[in-house]
Amino acid sequence: MTMTPPSASLRDDARTIGLIGLAHGTSHFFHMLLPPLFPLFIRDFGLSYSELGLLVSTFFVISGFGQALAGFLVDRVGARPVLFVALSCFVLAGLAAAGAQGYAGLMLAAALAGLGNSPFHPVDFTILNKRVSQARLGHAFSVHGITGNLGWAAAPVFMATITAASGSWRWAAAGAALWALFVLATMIVNRHAIDDRSGTWPHAAAKAAGAARAEHPLAFLRLPSVWLCFSFFFWSTCALSAVQSFAGPALQKLHGLPLTITSFVVTGFMLCGAAGMVVGGFLAARGERLERIIGACLLGAAALFFLASLPGLPGLLAAAVTALAGFGTGLAGPSRDMLIKRAAPPGATGRVYGTVYSGLDLGFALAAPVFGAILDRGSPSGVFIGAALALVCGVVSAALVGARVAKTQSLAAKMAA
Repeated sequence: MTMTPPSASLRDDARTIGLIGLAHGTSHFFHMLLPPLFPLFIRDFGLSYSELGLLVSTFFVISGFGQALAGFLVDRVGARPVLFVALSCFVLAGLAAAGAQGYAGLMLAAALAGLGNSPFHPVDFTILNKRVSQARLGHAFSVHGITGNLGWAAAPVFMATITAASGSWRWAAAGAALWALFVLATMIVNRHAIDDRSGTWPHAAAKAAGAARAEHPLAFLRLPSVWLCFSFFFWSTCALSAVQSFAGPALQKLHGLPLTITSFVVTGFMLCGAAGMVVGGFLAARGERLERIIGACLLGAAALFFLASLPGLPGLLAAAVTALAGFGTGLAGPSRDMLIKRAAPPGATGRVYGTVYSGLDLGFALAAPVFGAILDRGSPSGVFIGAALALVCGVVSAALVGARVAKTQSLAAKMAA
């Protein structure tokens, strides 16, 4: 395989990083294809919050199983063609939502969007590891995380604005399909910059060599660190699911806020998360015990969620507190990614990323109907309390990962001595 020349320019790296960031932001955008429209689905189709939560579960069950399998597919056929297919699924999902005549049509849209979402972490990390030089790889991971949050933040505004301007949520869904088509066209035009089979940096080649020496393609599944990372993603995503899908309705029921305000709480949460990631990058670069940084940040966010659950809190303050909690989760993001990188076995490839990151999908899939049922039972404060408890569980998982990493590093140091 031809090695990418070490003199590759900043422009080349920036183009690859930008394209993958755009694709990743689009995948997160389609996480939110349906949730911003939930109140309108209740109005038009008479659905319950539990039924709406099942739409979210369908998306993430398909995405979770697909992500674990997509890692193997990416390793076999390459990341670029899988990316093209994923974006095509998003186009179909937007069209299915726009034409939905009932719950079955919405379920089809959720399934197609989940299928499209499934390959993104294996695809993104494979292309970044193979196309971006070592010196800029950390920046690539940072941009990757920030664009994901921006995609989450943009979707509610996009969907609400088009719905208000056109008078129909169907036009908003069609607009989402058009956006996915534009991103797909952009990737095809710039396909040379995301070709993971045309060259490999030495750091990526070393990882590939390590993977080739593995006992079995599934040998990594025996490593406790992989499953601890999976657990951390699961718990932290349960909290995120509560905010994304039901923070708006919960604030409306608990504090009497109008939808014109609550619909932007998720956007505020994600923007605060993006800002937190920028600051968190410096913390991760300087920190040794990353699990301590993660714990402090997530516990702070949990405290804010608990504060938002108090019935006597002024409505606007509750909305602001909920959005601010995103800063804490964002602060923890870069440390989380760095900790997982340290915990991952040498030669980590698409299948490892696919397995660990599928914890996100499982968290979304299981948490959404649970929080939907909590709302149906008339307990909006339970949404925020549940999110806070999930973050506490995430802190415990991160601590276990950190302890295992520290033990491994200590043993390695003794052997080296």
